[in-house]
Amino acid sequence: MSVRIGVCDYGVGNLRSVERAVLRAGAQPLIAGDAEVLAACDGLVLPGVGAFVAAAEQLRSRGLDRVALEYAQSGRPLLGVCLGHQLLFDASDEGAGARGLGLIPGRVTRIGAPRLKIPQIGWNQIRRERESRLLDGVPDGTYMYFVHSYAGTPADVADTVAVTEYGSTIAAVVQHGSVMGTQFHPEKSGACGLRIYENFVALCTARSTSAVAR
Repeated sequence: MSVRIGVCDYGVGNLRSVERAVLRAGAQPLIAGDAEVLAACDGLVLPGVGAFVAAAEQLRSRGLDRVALEYAQSGRPLLGVCLGHQLLFDASDEGAGARGLGLIPGRVTRIGAPRLKIPQIGWNQIRRERESRLLDGVPDGTYMYFVHSYAGTPADVADTVAVTEYGSTIAAVVQHGSVMGTQFHPEKSGACGLRIYENFVALCTARSTSAVAR
């Protein structure tokens, strides 16, 4: 039986493309905005496009912030994508001091690229900084698809898995325990992006199997 991956619906997500990617990765995707449904899944994807403040307010008003915290505390895999990735951090400079989920210590700031177009839209290479099972089988220098004006910087450099260059060095993949995030859209990044979802599903499967064995 395939693992169930909750795709968090809080009104600002790129839901259907994430759903298709999870399905192709061999898992059962469940798009839901209900905290109880998401809490019962084996893994959680937090997608997102749009503004940080509005997204954070939607998460909290629906009680979905507590679901994300429960995942982090239990060790179940959680993957944030694009805006969902930024929401994992403590806070953002976008808007009036917006507060994030605080699952990855650090802050989201505007991209420092004065000679380049903001937002960054398009393909850019990622460079691995440390090993993570999320990037198993993804070659160093792979191009991924980015759409963003802000980027999160972990307070601890050990939480940065891969970076990209766009006027400055930007954290492209982060991980703190079982909480992971990609600034780019894996579901829009071709075969290597799909491999990231496959790796995430594998992590969820391993965690679920281990929990059953105990």
